Amino acid sequence: MSKQPAVLTLTDLNADTPCCPPIAQRRIPAETAAVLAPAFKALGDPVRLQLMSMIASAPDGEICVCDLTPAFELSGPTISHHLKTLREAGLVDSDRRGTWVYYRARPGIMRQLAGLLTVETTAPTG
Repeated sequence: MSKQPAVLTLTDLNADTPCCPPIAQRRIPAETAAVLAPAFKALGDPVRLQLMSMIASAPDGEICVCDLTPAFELSGPTISHHLKTLREAGLVDSDRRGTWVYYRARPGIMRQLAGLLTVETTAPTG
């Protein structure tokens, strides 16, 4: 039996159980960091962060690219590039319906990323 930790995949990150303890509690294993880093990197761009916010907060849980593009002073191909980056990072899923593509957030990985950054604070004593 190997003593090395199992390597995570984005499929694992869809689980409701945390991938690892918050980074404020324990060092993140290199393998886990390698899996999570592309998602954090994708969110490191202001346009992609705004797109992710629009997608995640969509009233019906999904949003059409036709509603995303007008919100920016960027070309359609540039918006498509940013959406592709979010999709490749595992943050969103998409479905083509006719000529339009609809995007929805992947809540499992969003919970994983949020949990990893959680910092528990204790109430001051005294």
